[in-house]
Amino acid sequence: MSSHTHTMNHSKTKGGTPALLALAISAFGIGTTEFVPVGLLSSIADDLSISITLAGLLISGYAVGVAIGAPVLTALTSKMSRKSLLMSLMILFIVGNSVSALSTSFGLLLVARFITAFSHGIFFSIGSTIAADLVPAHKRASAIAFMFTGLTVATVTGVPLGTFIGQAFGWRATFWGVALLGVIGIIASSILVPKNLKETPPAKFSEQLKILRNGKLLLAFAITALGYGGTFVAFTYLTPLLENVTGFSSKWVSIILLVYGIAVAIGNVVGGKASDRNPLKALFWMFILQAVILVGLTFAAPFKIAGLIAIFLMGLFAFMNVPGLQILVVDLAEKYVPSAVNVASALNIAAFNVGIAIGSFVGGLIVDGIGLIHTPWIGAILVAGAVLLTAWLRKLEYQNR
Repeated sequence: MSSHTHTMNHSKTKGGTPALLALAISAFGIGTTEFVPVGLLSSIADDLSISITLAGLLISGYAVGVAIGAPVLTALTSKMSRKSLLMSLMILFIVGNSVSALSTSFGLLLVARFITAFSHGIFFSIGSTIAADLVPAHKRASAIAFMFTGLTVATVTGVPLGTFIGQAFGWRATFWGVALLGVIGIIASSILVPKNLKETPPAKFSEQLKILRNGKLLLAFAITALGYGGTFVAFTYLTPLLENVTGFSSKWVSIILLVYGIAVAIGNVVGGKASDRNPLKALFWMFILQAVILVGLTFAAPFKIAGLIAIFLMGLFAFMNVPGLQILVVDLAEKYVPSAVNVASALNIAAFNVGIAIGSFVGGLIVDGIGLIHTPWIGAILVAGAVLLTAWLRKLEYQNR
């Protein structure tokens, strides 16, 4: 028995890094899929002869799929072995993207996106627990962060690269490329992720309801949705904004998305460091700055240089709050519903995506109603809502001390 425990602990340290890499590769593919239509909105809309706002549903529809899929599938699959679940999700991901690439109608494309999204939410909720189990306890946060790096890198390189491929070879080529990433991910996972992963005890449905009865956790989910989603009012329609308002030609779009992505990466690192000590305080100030920048973008957008600076700053703050929001929810869950931390983190991923869905949907209404230029400041109003909720939660937690 002791030799078995020894090998288990041994695999924890030794097998950790390659397995984490496999998870990060899959996370890269999944992250690219979610946001790559941002760069391709104009070309998909032209090709399928639909309006740009209808094409925007490819992002909000996907986000809704993630939001529904994460908690529902996490509950349904809790008895499956982690590794075989991981493999099945990647198969679903590959099939979904291949169908997207083959679809000739907007309806089929939307359904394919929705199905792909189902693999997304649950991937991050079980991926986080697998990552945490691969390393010693004191490295859990950085292991989860490493897996999420795949997501960050996707925003930095995957989305601009996908946009570039889409502009050169057509948007379908981008989806084929992402399906190929899934194939690489599944091969890496099959070789590198150990079979004998610790099975988490299935979260009972009553545990899940306990989370929904906890006011502070619900507040945290609302903060996630508004604070993160606010940016998407503008970000979803960034390509048409750059082309029609700022006046950049389409070949500039992928370069600007790359710059945006670099800002996101910097923001992510800074956000993680800033949120370690006091996530609520850090988030409060991040949201204030983010709202200010979004208002600024409204005035800067018609000018090339000012617009680029504002977009860089938007990227810097848009994802800076992600580590803080994840830490906040896990902290609150450990404090109030320790048995359901997994479910809480899955619900927070759902909350991010509810935010994306609301943001891009509101953005679509604004583009149709009053015009592209109004997307940033209305996004700022959503973020301002997150500022107020964060202040409220800080007050509640402070009284609790």
